[in-house]
Amino acid sequence: MTIAEPAPPRHRSRTTGVVGAAALPVVEVLREFEVEAGAGLAGTEVLRRQARYGPNAVATHRARPVAVLLHQLRSPLLGLLVIAAIASYVVGQHSDAVIIGVIVALSVGLGFFNEYRAEKAAEALHSEIHHSTVTVRDGRPSPVDVTTLVPGDVVELRLGDVVPADIRLIEVTGLECDESVLTGESLPVDKTTAEVPVGTPLADLAGCALMGTVVHAGSAVGVVVATGAATEFGKIAAGLDTRQLDTEFQVGLRRFSMLLVYVAGGLTTSIFVVNVVLDRPIIDALLFSLAIAVGITPQLLPAVVSTSLAAGSRRMRKRKVLVKRLVCIEDLGDVDVLFTDKTGTLTHGRVDFARAVPAGDDTAAEVLGWGLLCTESEGGNPLDRALWASPAGKVAVAVERLAVLPFDHDRRMVSVIVRDSAGVSTMVTKGAPETVLERCVDVPPAAREALAAEFAAGNRVVAVATRPAPAGLTPEDEHRLTLMGLLVFLDPPKQDAAEALRRLADLGIAVKVVTGDNAEVAVTVCRDLGLGDAVALTGVDIDALDDDELGEAIVRTTVFARVSPEHKARIVRVQRKARGGVAFLGDGVNDALALHAADVGISVDSATDVAKDAADVILLEKDLGVLADGVAEGRRIFANTIKYVLMGTSSNFGNMASAAGASLFLAFLPMLPSQILLNNLLYDASQLAIPTDNVDEEQLRRPSHWDIAFIRRFMVFFGPLSSVFDFGTFAVMLWVFHSGPAQFRSGWFVESLATQTLVIFAIRTRRVPFFRSHPSLPLTLAALGVVLVGAVLPATPLATALGFQPLPGAFFAALVGMVVCYLALIEVGKRYFYRVAAVTPTVRRSYGGHRHVRRRAAYFSTAKRWAGTTRRPAHS
Repeated sequence: MTIAEPAPPRHRSRTTGVVGAAALPVVEVLREFEVEAGAGLAGTEVLRRQARYGPNAVATHRARPVAVLLHQLRSPLLGLLVIAAIASYVVGQHSDAVIIGVIVALSVGLGFFNEYRAEKAAEALHSEIHHSTVTVRDGRPSPVDVTTLVPGDVVELRLGDVVPADIRLIEVTGLECDESVLTGESLPVDKTTAEVPVGTPLADLAGCALMGTVVHAGSAVGVVVATGAATEFGKIAAGLDTRQLDTEFQVGLRRFSMLLVYVAGGLTTSIFVVNVVLDRPIIDALLFSLAIAVGITPQLLPAVVSTSLAAGSRRMRKRKVLVKRLVCIEDLGDVDVLFTDKTGTLTHGRVDFARAVPAGDDTAAEVLGWGLLCTESEGGNPLDRALWASPAGKVAVAVERLAVLPFDHDRRMVSVIVRDSAGVSTMVTKGAPETVLERCVDVPPAAREALAAEFAAGNRVVAVATRPAPAGLTPEDEHRLTLMGLLVFLDPPKQDAAEALRRLADLGIAVKVVTGDNAEVAVTVCRDLGLGDAVALTGVDIDALDDDELGEAIVRTTVFARVSPEHKARIVRVQRKARGGVAFLGDGVNDALALHAADVGISVDSATDVAKDAADVILLEKDLGVLADGVAEGRRIFANTIKYVLMGTSSNFGNMASAAGASLFLAFLPMLPSQILLNNLLYDASQLAIPTDNVDEEQLRRPSHWDIAFIRRFMVFFGPLSSVFDFGTFAVMLWVFHSGPAQFRSGWFVESLATQTLVIFAIRTRRVPFFRSHPSLPLTLAALGVVLVGAVLPATPLATALGFQPLPGAFFAALVGMVVCYLALIEVGKRYFYRVAAVTPTVRRSYGGHRHVRRRAAYFSTAKRWAGTTRRPAHS
C-alpha cells in the first residue's frame, strides 16, 4: 500500500484541472479543495458545488423538441422548396403555394412526431440506468450516482470501476489503470500518490486517475479535481457528437442519404435547365425539380430508424432484456461470438455441498470442519455459503481467528491462522485443488484419483490443507502443506441450457465458456449440454501464447478454464481484433475488465454493481434463452430498417427518374410539384409501419452488417424495373385513354403510388410473398390503406385543388394488371439478384477510432436539468 506522506505547506498556484493537481502534493490539493480525506464533503457543501459546477456529465439524453424540429428542417431541399413556394405565392400562384406549404408541413410534422417519440423513449430508457461510485460524504462512505460528483469529493476506486472523474490519488494499493480510451496505450499503467513535475504529459500522470479509464487492478482513494467537460476525457468527448451515440448502420445510412442528395442535386439541376430551355415557367420548373429531389431523398429515414430502435427497446424489455442505450440493440444483433461464464448460465448457479473426501486418516466431518474455518467471512462466496448451509455448518467451532490472507486470482487460495482452545495455532489453506496440491507434501495417490473422478463427473472441488502456523502470514508461507481432503460441490447443468445453446447456434453465434473452474469440469458440462468434445485452454496455456497464436487458438477452443480477470479481458480483445461482434456475459467483479473490452458487455440484474456498471445490456433473468431473444430482436430491427432503405433506393428512385424522363418529351409536366410531394408523403406514411413487420427466420441466422455496396447494386438493379411500368402507364394514358394533362397526372399518381407502396410485399422477403412469408397486419393495412387513399383522391372534392381529374373505370382494370405484372417481374428479378448479383465478399465491421470514447461518454450522461448550472473549470 502506498499512502501519501504529509508535506509542509508551501505556496503554489491554484490547481488547474488534473494536470495542475498532479504537480502538487496531496495535502495541498486537499487544502485547496477544502476537504479532509477521512470526512469528505458535507452534504450542504455538495449541493452548493453542484449548483456551481453542474452535473458530472459529458453527454445528455434529454429529448429536446426544438432540436428534433431543427433536425427535420435542416434539409436544404426543404428550405429551397419553402422559398420557391413563397415565390410562387408572390407571383400569383396562390393555390399551388398553399398546397405545397401544407404538404411540407405535414411531412415535417410526421417526421417530428416519430423522432421525438423515439427521443422520449431513449430518455425514459436512460432514466432507468444509473452508474454509481463510492464517495465519502459527511464522514461516511456511500454509493452515489456518478453524475452528482463535484470537485472535492473523496471517492473510492475498486477493480473494474470506471474512474468517475479526474482524481488526484490519496491512497493507493497496487492500483493499475487501463488508459487506452485516452492515450491508446494498451498496457495498464501503475499508479502512485507522488506528485510529478509541472508539464508532465497526460500519459505520465502517475499520481492521478483519469475519468473514463478503467481500474485494471488494485484499489485506491482519491479526491476529485475536475468533473464533466473540464476533465481530460470531457475535453475529448466535447469534440464528438455524444448527445446521441449513432450506430455504424446509422452512420452508413447518413452517408448513403448524402449520395442520394448528390444524385438529386444533379438531377434537379438538369431538369430545371431542360425545362427552362423548353420555355416552361421558371417557377413551375423550379418547383418540379425540387419536388423530384425531395422525392428521391429518404426524408423519414431517421424517423424509421429511431422508431425501430425505440419499439425494439420496449419489446426487449418485455423479453427481460434491458439495453442501456438504443445503440446497444443493433450491436447485440451484430454478435457472432459469445464468451460466457459457466455458473448460473450453463448451470443452475445454486451450488450445493455434496460431501467431504478425506485424504488421510481424518474423517469427512473433520475435513469439512477445516473448510469451515478457512473462510474470509461467513457466507463470503457461493462455495462458502454452501458449506455454512450444510448441516455440519450449523455447528459452532470454538477457535480464534488470528490472521487472514484473502483469496486472489493469481494464488487461487485463501489462508487463515486459527488458534484452538488448547492454544495450538494452525494455518489452514483452501482453494483450487491443482494449486493447493502443488504446495502439499506426500499427497496420497488415492487423493489424486478421487480428485480426477470428481472432475470427470463435472463436480466442483475445493482442496483443504494445513500446516503449523508460521510467524506471519504471507503467500510464501503457503507451502509444505499437508492435504486434509477435498470438498465436493454440485452445480448441475440447467435443463433448458441445451435448448438455449441450440438457439444461439441457429443464430450463428459461437458460444465459448470462460471460467475460473477446472478445465475438465467445464468440458464435462459442455459435453453434457451438447457442445461436443470441447477443446480447453487454461490460464497457463494462454500465458504461453502471443496474441497471434491466441487468436488462432480461440477459433478452435470452446473452454477457457482457470483464467484470471486479465486473461478474460485479453481473450476478448484478441477476438475483437480478429473479427467484430464479440459479446461477453459475466456477473462478477472479476468480469468487469472483459465486459469493458467487449463490443457488447452483458450482465444480469443480480450481478455485482461493478459488473452491471460495465455492461451495455442487462438480462433481467440469467438465462441464455433470454439472450437469444435479445440477439434475435436486434437482428429483426436491422432487417426491418433495411427494408425501408431498399424501398427508398429502388422503386422511389425509379419513379422519380421516370418523372424526370417524362418531362423531357411531354408538352406538360408529368406531375405537378404538389402531387409529387403528396405522393411522397403518403408513401412515407405507409412505411412507418415497417418496424412492426415479421422477419423471416433465415434473416436472423447471421449477424447483421451495413453493406452500402449491396444497397447500391439493389438500387441499380430494381430501379429500372420500376421505370419500365411507369413508362407503360404513360403509354396507356396517352394512347389508350387519350388523356389530357390533369387525367394523365391523376393516372400516373395512382399507379406510381400503388407500385412503389405494394412492392414492399416482394422486397420484404426473399421467399414467395404471402405464401411462405407473411407480413405483419399493421404493415398490410398501412400499405393497402395508402393505395386506397391514392385511388379515391381524384374522385374527391379535393381533386380540383390538387390538380386531379376522375379516372375511368377501365383504368383501374389496367392498373390491377400492371401492378400484378410489376410484382411478378420484381419476384423474378429478386430470384436472379439474390442468386447472382448479390454474391459479395463478407463485410467485416469496422468501427471508427472514437467509438469507445463515445460509448464511454454515455456512462457520464444525464437527462436531468440542473438549476443554476454554470459550466466552469473544475477549480478556479
